[in-house]
Amino acid sequence: MPHLPRLIKILNVVAKYRLDEHLNSRSHSRLLSLFLSLYGLLWVGRRHRNLNRHQRLRLALQELGPIYIKFGQLLSTRRDFLAPELADELQGLQDNVPPFQSPSVHSLVSDSLGVDATTVFSELESTPLASASVAQVHAARLMSGEEVVVKVIRPGIEKTISSDIKLLKWFSRQVEARFEIGRRLRPVEVINDYEKVILDELNLLSEGANATQLRRNFKSSTALYVPQVYWDYSTTDVLVMERIYGIPVADIASLNAHGINLKRLAETGVEIFFTQVFDHSFFHADMHPGNIFVNPNKTEEPQYIAIDCAIIGSLSSADQYYLARNLLAIFKRQYRKVAELHVECGWVPPDTNISEFEAAMRTVCEPIFEKPLKDISFGHLLVQLFRTAGRFDMEVQPSLVLLQKTLLNIEGLGRQLYPELDLWKTALPYLERWNARRLNPITLLQRIQENIPDWVDQLPDLPQLVIEAITSRSEVEAIRTDLIQHRQSTRKLRQAQHQKARRLGVVALLGAGLSAHPEVASVVELLPLGTVLLAMLGLFLLASR
Repeated sequence: MPHLPRLIKILNVVAKYRLDEHLNSRSHSRLLSLFLSLYGLLWVGRRHRNLNRHQRLRLALQELGPIYIKFGQLLSTRRDFLAPELADELQGLQDNVPPFQSPSVHSLVSDSLGVDATTVFSELESTPLASASVAQVHAARLMSGEEVVVKVIRPGIEKTISSDIKLLKWFSRQVEARFEIGRRLRPVEVINDYEKVILDELNLLSEGANATQLRRNFKSSTALYVPQVYWDYSTTDVLVMERIYGIPVADIASLNAHGINLKRLAETGVEIFFTQVFDHSFFHADMHPGNIFVNPNKTEEPQYIAIDCAIIGSLSSADQYYLARNLLAIFKRQYRKVAELHVECGWVPPDTNISEFEAAMRTVCEPIFEKPLKDISFGHLLVQLFRTAGRFDMEVQPSLVLLQKTLLNIEGLGRQLYPELDLWKTALPYLERWNARRLNPITLLQRIQENIPDWVDQLPDLPQLVIEAITSRSEVEAIRTDLIQHRQSTRKLRQAQHQKARRLGVVALLGAGLSAHPEVASVVELLPLGTVLLAMLGLFLLASR
């Protein structure tokens, strides 16, 4: 099993901070909580008894590193999901991660630029303005006089991220191979996509390019401002950008003191999101409050200032089209259209019973829509829809994972700014305008003109393509029938395996706990490799159940 030391580290942190207190009361959670409680007894005296469970969760995520910190950042924006005390605590992960002290920022910048930092900057503050999970930011001034910020990557962070990604890949392969839900969730693809995202975040030239593109996209807009990148002084490890002065978007007191129209600010945030997704197909996918500021000088027509463009998402034309139509159908309660679109775009199998799917969607949505729209959480609705669609073998679309994460961020941020925000009322007119533009005859003509060169190139191959399509159709139908039969038999086999796996997990967990503790870790070396593997597998099986 890969990276056993990292898995032991995670287990130790969970026990040390008694994170079992956050588990619910279901039977499998009670069993896991019992194990963690027993294992945690080995940490007596080092459990931070003076801290409450919310503080301990923040410290645990902080200690585990960037991937876990980002998870906490996402959670902190969803105050409609969390207790207020927990949301307040997790908000400290936005830009308040303890900074690194060694090596000095001066030496890091000098090594990266290949020249002494004093020849580039007349000032370079050693104390960071902000410290986050992957990098930290320092105030500086160029020799030419411009105020800038210098972003530097945390030393050694690549090794921690690499270990976590490999561990997540191993875990996702086990889930996908052993559980029916694994095929539907497609965790291997999700982790592979996330790996690309996090590796791009370690390359500050990539972040600079993203910021430049986002700045260009909103060049003629007053809704969003993106700071300028100084390319002459930027490398893969150092990024120099224009310094901005704004109000942190989560500082409601300061926003009110400056007279910012919070209702309009919240609505503008939603409009920016849909503009990025459906007009530009290039959206800032890390819009937690630590990365968003507000221009204090624009009150009635507020302006956002976006920083940290390391994580950017994009959608294909097909994804844009199906996503917009699905959202429109949900907003208008056209449940049959929702069912048909899910089949048409391949999110559920082609043999799905449309009428049953339609009825299931209606059963989930109607009780929710009976509430005032302003009281409906779009995030909660998505969770309910996903659970229901899962009964029809809906598979997670990795290309939409970043979009879903960003939408949750946006809604959480909007409700924090203006609790009466009606996301539906703000989004529906935008989607209707987008759909009308797409169906406009002039737009259709432009799309045809764009595709004519490709059609001309394919014209000589058309006869052969027709012949291949006719001959392959029967083969495709046969393969589809075999696949359906295989899925049915696989489900029955896995159901029989689940009961056996649960019993195996309980016994194996105790061995995992003892072997993981620092004071008895040397014993692990004396155990056969199979025992260690069994212990780790037991933890995985029990948590999954």
